Amino acid sequence: MAIAPGPTLETARLVLRPTAQADLDRWAELMADPVAARFIGGAQPRAVAWRGMASMAGSWALKRFGMFSVIDKASGLWLGRVGPWEPEGWPGTEIGWGLHPSAQGKGYAVEASEATIDWAFEHLGWTEVIHCIDPENTPSERVAQRLGATNRGPGQLPAPHEASKINIWGQTAAEWKNRPRPDQP
Repeated sequence: MAIAPGPTLETARLVLRPTAQADLDRWAELMADPVAARFIGGAQPRAVAWRGMASMAGSWALKRFGMFSVIDKASGLWLGRVGPWEPEGWPGTEIGWGLHPSAQGKGYAVEASEATIDWAFEHLGWTEVIHCIDPENTPSERVAQRLGATNRGPGQLPAPHEASKINIWGQTAAEWKNRPRPDQP
């Protein structure tokens, strides 16, 4: 399988690995869905989705990080992309997420984000993580809240997304380390 260079992480239900050519069918389905793609660039034809996927693979090759492909351990199905993202001109070191419609609402974004935030702080040396979230995207705001992030207010993305309304949610590495966890008293 053709796969971008990088590590593989595991959680209870998920395998997180760099982008692979085999991800294209489900990646294109995600990006073709007008509801699921609304806040991650909008609905796109397959050829444009391929370019986005190739951009993510290129990030792994050039920056040694990119969003991980999220794979269901039980079925092997591609569920989405979650993890570190910082294109040129981005407002900070982001952990982002975008899930296939069939994978939404099942806790995968939180589970995968927790693993990738740990990885970013430990292996990339990031001192904070942000999440760029459209103010109308309440499901993503809930994910950010579950991760312990706070809304830092409006931000701006670089061209060609400079007209997009976003709020910057985030937290420092120290806040992440000291956050309350459901499995701890």
